[in-house]
Amino acid sequence: MDIIEPILAIAEKLYGLCEEVKANKKRCKRLAHRVHTLAELVKAVKVQGFGTEPKQVINGLENLKLTLESAEKVVKKYTSISYLKRIAKAYNIGEEFSGLNERLNDAAQVLSLALQVEHRASIEKVFQEATRRREDEEDRQTDSLELRDLLQSLAQESKETNTLVDAVHQTVDQTQKDVLDIKEILESLKKPQLHLTDIREIKPEELSYSFPIKPLMKCSHSELYKGTYNKFTVAIKRYSCQLCTSPRDLRSIFNKEVETMKRFESPNILRMFGICVENENGPNPSYLIVMEYCEKGSLREVLDSNCNLPWERKTQMCLDAAQGLYRLHQSEEKFKVHGSIKSCSFLVATGYRVKLGGFELAKTETSLQKNKSKRSSALHYNSPQLLQNINYPYDKACEIYSFGIVLWEIATRDIPFKDCTNKQLSQKVCVEKDMEPLPPDCPKKLKELINACRSFEPFQRPTAGALVDKLLTMVEED
Repeated sequence: MDIIEPILAIAEKLYGLCEEVKANKKRCKRLAHRVHTLAELVKAVKVQGFGTEPKQVINGLENLKLTLESAEKVVKKYTSISYLKRIAKAYNIGEEFSGLNERLNDAAQVLSLALQVEHRASIEKVFQEATRRREDEEDRQTDSLELRDLLQSLAQESKETNTLVDAVHQTVDQTQKDVLDIKEILESLKKPQLHLTDIREIKPEELSYSFPIKPLMKCSHSELYKGTYNKFTVAIKRYSCQLCTSPRDLRSIFNKEVETMKRFESPNILRMFGICVENENGPNPSYLIVMEYCEKGSLREVLDSNCNLPWERKTQMCLDAAQGLYRLHQSEEKFKVHGSIKSCSFLVATGYRVKLGGFELAKTETSLQKNKSKRSSALHYNSPQLLQNINYPYDKACEIYSFGIVLWEIATRDIPFKDCTNKQLSQKVCVEKDMEPLPPDCPKKLKELINACRSFEPFQRPTAGALVDKLLTMVEED
């Protein structure tokens, strides 16, 4: 029961912070309400005990404590408008509420194991998925409008200040920079939001791209182009292989996949816009998949480049990647794992924002190819259990190991086990239980987390949700 009092203390502190916020008030208020519901359930657990699955409930409580600590740090940012930089950052990280609410929902499901029926009803009322997502979208829209008004007010104040301090050049320069920052944020608030765009079949006239000139990339069955759709810059995959299905069958598969894709929409999962059929009534119709464009390419390409990646940026990239994996892991059954986690499965957008890709519309993509072939992941991403036994059942713990290798790549910018043969790899990982070293200047908490993901024993590896909580705390501390 030692874990319960600290949880209740953090929850109480969080309520107070949510009353003091200057931005994102609706989402903070909603967060406080959900935390209050969970706190009441924690009190019930204190009275009734840990139920029929005590280890799972205790682990859930420990993860809830991590989530509340993360929430406290996030909400605290919104309690001050002393610096315009904080307001700018507040806008950029507003998406973190989605992750926090998902983690609170996870805690609610775990706590229900220890509670009686009447308490479970209160969980369902507050955390019912359809209601929760509708409430979150309404809150986001309200907060966005209020933030726009706040920034406009601050921009006017900065403009007035600018006329009063002409003699102090340094102050003038900073004030002018602040005004430009605010204007940039205001403009971004007016632009169409990526996550509000429906995944659908796209008409050919809605797309603009340079076919057949200048593809970004070519492979045996497709070409990738940069184009525009609905005011967004997009990547367009155009298939060049012989078709093995009819347009009607393809649409049927696509529509089923769309419903699944909507269940794990996230800023850290590569956004799909839809499919497009060109020259459908001609002898050789062309099929396209339209997706989000990530200007920096794959994570591996970024790590191989000469760009500057300080530890603060690396930690944020680790968090982005973990949020994408977490969103996938807690989606519906058939998408519970990715199956091929490696550095080239992640893409990097503007601002070094990392997004998980490599699984989008898999059935639709496969249906476009005459010869199906199973992808094989590089062996150095395989867990010790998979290296020892090819028939070992692939699960989330295996995936966390692979993800730990990706985190190691972000930390070192190196290629894992690059000089090892397959036999040497098995010897190092399975027999010697060796982990490749991290840089001496790697932050201690990040080092511990990466090593935990690469633990030999599956039960010692953290869940994707725990990864998000711990990385979020590290980011907020930077």
